[in-house]
Amino acid sequence: MKKMIYQNVKGTMDYLPREEEIRRNIRRTMEDVFIQYGCKPLETPILNYQELLASKYAGGAEILEEMYTLSDRGKRELALRYDLTIPFAKVVAMNPTLKMPFKRYEIGKVFRDGPIKTGRYREFTQCDVDIVGVPSQMAEAELMMMALNIFDKLKMEVTIQYNNRKLLVGFLRQLNIADQLINRVILIVDKIEKISKEKIKEELRDAGLEQTVIEEIDAFLQKDLIGIIEYYQQLAEKEESIRKGLEEWNELQSYIKKFGLEQYCVFNPFLARGLEIYTGTIYEIFLTDKRIKSSIGSGGRYDNAIGGLIGSKQTYATVGISFGLDVILSALLLDKIDFDDAKLDYYIIPIGRPLEAFLVAKTLRDKGFKVELELGKKKLVKALDKANKEGVKKVIILGDEEVAGNMYKVRDMKTGEEWIVNFEY
Repeated sequence: MKKMIYQNVKGTMDYLPREEEIRRNIRRTMEDVFIQYGCKPLETPILNYQELLASKYAGGAEILEEMYTLSDRGKRELALRYDLTIPFAKVVAMNPTLKMPFKRYEIGKVFRDGPIKTGRYREFTQCDVDIVGVPSQMAEAELMMMALNIFDKLKMEVTIQYNNRKLLVGFLRQLNIADQLINRVILIVDKIEKISKEKIKEELRDAGLEQTVIEEIDAFLQKDLIGIIEYYQQLAEKEESIRKGLEEWNELQSYIKKFGLEQYCVFNPFLARGLEIYTGTIYEIFLTDKRIKSSIGSGGRYDNAIGGLIGSKQTYATVGISFGLDVILSALLLDKIDFDDAKLDYYIIPIGRPLEAFLVAKTLRDKGFKVELELGKKKLVKALDKANKEGVKKVIILGDEEVAGNMYKVRDMKTGEEWIVNFEY
């Protein structure tokens, strides 16, 4: 008989207690902030019709190549969701009576058969918030403030880079690039921080662009921030997309300045976010010190997705943000951060008196404390060593002497202080 190989599928992870405690703390922190901002919880199926996830209003060609597909016994073509956005858009499309604005959050597993890197696996958890029914940049500003609140609570210094797709698309249209090529060019421009400008020009040539157009794109990439804004202002007179993009950019800027967020929210005119779904403001969240180079959150406006899914020309003003739980965990593990609220309040060590120890444990748990009762008959020295290693706050030692005196002994593991608590057995 062939011996079974015990290993995980490539790109999946087991989370042992220490990592899972931190993951759950991150989730709780996010969920608390989501609720604080008035977001309602939602849960959608992991399993979807392939046609839905492959819609032209979905994730775009690159993500579709990474989609896990399967069929059921009825020969229906199905797929595992690769994000939480399209399942959310489906919910709004299926429930026309939802009151607007509608703000929802969802935390759940998604699946992509793509490259594996730090914090990015093939099965991973996304934490999303989306707002439908707010056409103004108030929605974007609220989600950016929400993100900064979350990372402040997690004691992580982050920078939000933002841009507007209308500006980039308008610029490329001015160069007479065909609409079917624009998104490919945007994907290439999006690599500016990852590959050399020469490599970008090479990829633009491979895409079929003429040399004069490549030179204009290269000249654009050489401009500083002020030069780019001035250039957009000149083009706005003849390009409607740029005019609208500048209006949205100015509105968002006004919120950022009003709330004193310029230090954390930085305009990046080359940020592209390759997904075709986005129609306006886009943003990505990075660790300020760049110890993890990939983004730890991202999002943007996608006004055409819901209408597109239901075959309507109606637009639904929609903006979302997504946080990568696993990449955030990777960053916190680098910091070796401990969360006190995940630690035990009491660890009870019975010395020959298990029944009475159970009674003490029940009483403390009934009061809301986190309590572990030693069930493995460890000797006192080994039990105290375990308490030290796991960061237990207080230890209770319970033996014949304590039971006879109707009390138990408590030791503070940080200070070493001990005291007696009266207890009726």
